[in-house]
Amino acid sequence: MSFTRYDPDTGEYIALCMFSAEDFALNQQRIADAAAPALHSSETSLQQGQTSMILNSANLRTLFTGYSSAFHSAFAATKPLYPNVAMTVPSSTRSNEYGWLGDFPRLREWIGDRIVRNIAAHGYTIKNRSFESTVAVPKEDIEDDQVGIYTPMMSELGTLSSTFPDELVWSLLKEGWTTPCYDGQYFFDTDHPRLDAGGTNKVSWANTDGGTGPAWFLADNTRSLKPIIFQNRREFTLARMDQDTDEAVFNRKEYRYGVDGRCNVGYGLPQLIWGSKQPLNEENYVKARTALTTMKGDYDRLLAVKPAVLIVGPSNEAAARRLLLNETTGIVVDNSGPNPVAYSETNPWKGTAELLVVPWLD
Repeated sequence: MSFTRYDPDTGEYIALCMFSAEDFALNQQRIADAAAPALHSSETSLQQGQTSMILNSANLRTLFTGYSSAFHSAFAATKPLYPNVAMTVPSSTRSNEYGWLGDFPRLREWIGDRIVRNIAAHGYTIKNRSFESTVAVPKEDIEDDQVGIYTPMMSELGTLSSTFPDELVWSLLKEGWTTPCYDGQYFFDTDHPRLDAGGTNKVSWANTDGGTGPAWFLADNTRSLKPIIFQNRREFTLARMDQDTDEAVFNRKEYRYGVDGRCNVGYGLPQLIWGSKQPLNEENYVKARTALTTMKGDYDRLLAVKPAVLIVGPSNEAAARRLLLNETTGIVVDNSGPNPVAYSETNPWKGTAELLVVPWLD
């Protein structure tokens, strides 16, 4: 039996091949399975693998549509953590300069002419980088209709692409004690400079108390400005090499599917985060909260920083839960009277910040 297919791109009918109606029905079912949004059932594909898939442009395009759908579904379903500390800045060039960092906007009573504040040129530049991940699929696996076994891999590429900014952001945050930010000091430091009330002398301020243990952070994530910058030049997309004239197909009998994108990260405003490697206990938590809520900018202007999220790695999760979730801090014995009285002391820090556990921090 001879079959033709109408090609909407060219407006022509294309001769496909001659085979039985039963084979045609089986082949169409395989294509439908490949194009399903998630392509979950690999068992179905394996069972249908008793016969071959016709490797023409239409079938390969349909297969890629299914793989692309699996990629985008997984990408959309993944909820990254980096927006808690990073602001996303669209980029349209090879690099972006952030000369305005450190200049918090402020309002004053309008008396006379406007007073124009020149933005200090700190010369902090973030250059975009290219990232990719590519997988090879044997041509014979597709020919033998083993398409379903590769769907989870395409979904995983979508998940990894969605969380890749997490890898960049949290790694950069951990390096904050040894990497400079816009003012030339380490991002977490004890002698960041700012202007005093008169605007003539520089004074120092801190956003860390040092330490040698696992890092934890207290941050203000309620503002548009954030401690970290995620600079996005081009979104991650899935591409393919599956034509017979492609080098990998011709020489190695491989179809290749890969994702690539361009982005980078850099430091934003250290005034909005406290980093510590001290033990996570009540004393050090209070120290961090006090430092942030009293943080000042140039001319001694209070920045009104809100310590809204406590960020920890898995090793500090138990201590963080005790601080933020427990109703009480323990049993206290009052010996002031003739008989000792034991009672539970209320935890004053319960609910004072959101808890965020980040696996990339350990």
